[in-house]
Amino acid sequence: MKLYGFWRSLATYRVRVALALKGVDAPEVSVNLLQGAQHKDDYKSVNPQSVVPALVVDDGAPLFQSLAILEYLEETHPQPPLLPRDPRGRARVRGLALVVACDAHPLIVPRIRSYLEREMHLDEAARNRWLQHWTLLALETLEAHLSRERETGRYCHGDAPTMADICLAGQVLAAGYFDVATRSVPTVERIFAECMKIEAFERSQPLKQPDAPKKPSH
Repeated sequence: MKLYGFWRSLATYRVRVALALKGVDAPEVSVNLLQGAQHKDDYKSVNPQSVVPALVVDDGAPLFQSLAILEYLEETHPQPPLLPRDPRGRARVRGLALVVACDAHPLIVPRIRSYLEREMHLDEAARNRWLQHWTLLALETLEAHLSRERETGRYCHGDAPTMADICLAGQVLAAGYFDVATRSVPTVERIFAECMKIEAFERSQPLKQPDAPKKPSH
C-alpha cells in the first residue's frame, strides 16, 4: 500500500489519521503541490485530477478522494470503527464530515487560491478574506450541530473518534493556516483538543511530516 500526498494537504491529513488509527502501514510519497508536481505526467497517471491524496492498494487503479478512501479503509479494516453502527448515526457522522470535505475545504485548496490570484486578480488581502470566511463558516456550522445535538459526546458522535472528528481536526488546522480565531466555536475547540490527545491525530499533523519545511508559509 502506498499513499501519495503532501505535507500541507488537509485531505491527505484525513487519510493519514485514518491509516494510523487502523494501524495500516502506507508509506507516503510526497507530491509537492506548491511546485506543480501534481501536474506532471507521472502523477497524472495516478490521479488525472492532479490532486492529492491517492492510495495505491494493489495492482488495480489507485483510490482517490479522501472520504472515499476513508470508506474503503472502514470496509476493509473495520477496527476501530470510524462510523457508528446505526444508520441514523452513520448519516449524521457522514453529514458532519461532508460539511468540511465537500462544502468548505474545496474552496480553500491551492488551485482555488491560485485561480483567485491569477484569473480573478484578487490581491493578498482579498484572497485571505475569502479563505478566512469559508474556513470559519464551516467551523460555525459544525459548532451549531455539535453544541445542540444530544449525540455529541467526548467527540463529534459519542465517545470514540469518527470520520467527523478527522474532518473537524483538519478544518481547525486550516484555521491555523489562515489566522482564523476559533473562540466562537468552543465545542469544536474542545473536540479538537480531545482528538489531539490521540497519537494518530497528533503525529499526522502537517508540520510533523518529513517533507514539511522548517519555516512554512501559507
